[in-house]
Amino acid sequence: MGVIRVGVLGFGGLGQAAAMVLHPKQEMQLVAVADRGGWAYRADGLPLHELLSAVKERGTVAALPEWGHTDSDGIAQVMTQAVDGFFLALPNLPNTFMARVAQQFIRQGWQGVLVDAIKRTSAVEQLLLLHPALQQTGITYLTGCGATPGLLTAAAVLASQSFAEVLTVKITFGVGIASWEQYRSTIREDIGHLPDYTLEQARAMSDAEVEQLLARTGGLLHLENMEHADDILLERLGICSRDQVTVGGVVDTRNPKKPLSTNVQVTGRTFEGRTATHTFTLGDETSMAANVCGPAFGYLKAGVALQRRGSYGLFTSAEVMPGFVR
Repeated sequence: MGVIRVGVLGFGGLGQAAAMVLHPKQEMQLVAVADRGGWAYRADGLPLHELLSAVKERGTVAALPEWGHTDSDGIAQVMTQAVDGFFLALPNLPNTFMARVAQQFIRQGWQGVLVDAIKRTSAVEQLLLLHPALQQTGITYLTGCGATPGLLTAAAVLASQSFAEVLTVKITFGVGIASWEQYRSTIREDIGHLPDYTLEQARAMSDAEVEQLLARTGGLLHLENMEHADDILLERLGICSRDQVTVGGVVDTRNPKKPLSTNVQVTGRTFEGRTATHTFTLGDETSMAANVCGPAFGYLKAGVALQRRGSYGLFTSAEVMPGFVR
């Protein structure tokens, strides 16, 4: 397959973590990044430490000496460079944003692989409508490729094979981060799942307002019955209906230790008529970044294989087995 040239769109906490995950890899090389301030590209691979230092000091990848460029539309610039696939480490704020990014690639006539770690069911539904256009353009797009949906959704697909009928799929996650500022956009997306908030309200909140909310909750976000795309991904495969899937968890924005273990429980009835539950639990030592970025790049590798075989269009983490990136 050769070394896969990778771009990362969005360089907040998740994008920076993605760059660190890629750094020791031999099968993938980070060659392009873009954020609100601009973009950077180097065909032989971007220097990680200089890139992170530039962002820390100046707040944008455009500040990277020699290879950084200031531009209000860095995405448009990097898609003209030699890149095999992009990880869209972008906040889906507003809820139409990821579909708009995909449409930008379609309009450009770009051909390659796109992977996201999108969360909301309604956002995935928008992307599903783009399947014909993606297919016609020659883009292989894999959606919902983080932890949930993603890693845990794929585990649920495997677990379902023991059963003649799946009764429920319950996903519970625990996330611990030292400070919410590490993942500002991700935390705002989570706030948008709270009962008294919408995504638009969360997006409009100032940092001070987020701080006030977290002060009231002791830094904890308790999320229940979330609109999470695991449901539509499993329903599309006929494993169960979306109303049989529940997703919720706890995010601690002040402590890197997980407040609870992340797991998926699949309950079903076997062909003998017995009811049982399979549980797949992630190690507490694995961070959110590890459980999101690792699968995302595994799916990107699988997407490149599909693309090179002429398979274009919209695929999901529930229907494709990710590769392992050495």
